[in-house]
Amino acid sequence: MFKCVHKSIALTVATLVLSSVSIFASEAKKDAIDGGMTYTRDKGMYSNYHINSQVDALKLNYGRTPTANELKAWDTDIMPDGTGLPEGEGSVEEGDELYEENCAVCHGDFGAGGVGYPTLTGGDISSLKNQRTAPGMDAPKRTIGTYWPQASTLIWYIRDAMPYAHPKSLTDNEIYAITAFLLANNEIEVDGKVQEDADVLNKKNFMTIKMPNRDGFYPDVNGENGVENVRKFFADPKNFGANTVRCMKDCKDDNATVMRIGIEMKDVVPGYSTERDLPAKKKGGATHPGKEAYEKNCAVCHKTDAMGAPDVGNKKAWAKVMKKGMDNVVNNAIKGTGAMPPKGGNPDLTDAQIKEIVDYMSSNSK
Repeated sequence: MFKCVHKSIALTVATLVLSSVSIFASEAKKDAIDGGMTYTRDKGMYSNYHINSQVDALKLNYGRTPTANELKAWDTDIMPDGTGLPEGEGSVEEGDELYEENCAVCHGDFGAGGVGYPTLTGGDISSLKNQRTAPGMDAPKRTIGTYWPQASTLIWYIRDAMPYAHPKSLTDNEIYAITAFLLANNEIEVDGKVQEDADVLNKKNFMTIKMPNRDGFYPDVNGENGVENVRKFFADPKNFGANTVRCMKDCKDDNATVMRIGIEMKDVVPGYSTERDLPAKKKGGATHPGKEAYEKNCAVCHKTDAMGAPDVGNKKAWAKVMKKGMDNVVNNAIKGTGAMPPKGGNPDLTDAQIKEIVDYMSSNSK
């Protein structure tokens, strides 16, 4: 019995010693961006956790170092200090026409918003403080004029990602013009005044723009102190709504109020439903097999001619397309052509479905 006790004590001591080695085998550093700890990977340990040595032994191919020309071609950012701004110019009036032609189909007239696409204009910067804590309260209006801190983000995004379905198709003059139009509709000053139709935006006066919400973000992530500012911000839980003391039992806020319906409306015709199923498809009537797939995958570009694609119902445009022959048109739709990606950007569509979609569009354009 005596020996067993001694063995038990010896094993306990050995376990404590090994645990101590594990805990201190990896050095702790308080250098995480949120003020937390990171640890070195040392002696097979990360903190007091063992590292999977099999993963470390894998030889991964990370490719090669890019050449200077490859980096130059990739590094095309437009920065707040003007770095990357192209040469060129465009007027508000020119931007109005270009916006109607390329952007309104998604973003609505004058940037007022479209179904599934963001609103670009309107609202007031004071709306950013809105909290929907009571009935009837509006949500924050995050538009170019109220929320975006830098105009460089706007012109950069237009150049690299717009218009939808055929990005990078605009000239430098055109991106300046559309940017000028959107800035004018948000009443953002250029050279100290809101732009009129004849006013021109260019590389020089672009640098005079100061967006209304430039200083509205915190913590300040810009400059050499940006990282430290973020650490200080996350070091205080009150800054992001966290409680300093965790509640583990009977966590009730005596100051909280529950909003209950005062007068419930029940005499609604038709009555309220709690079902969450999709509506049943209507039966009866012949439906083209390509219609549903067209509406889900292709209508965004082919519903109108605003995207540069032949719009369904346009007899002249489709007569020109179909001169290539059905097989060639279907093959182009499958493999992609011009600004249209393969299968309209949905690789899950089968070749047979693509053929049905093309037949639907062409048969409804005769």
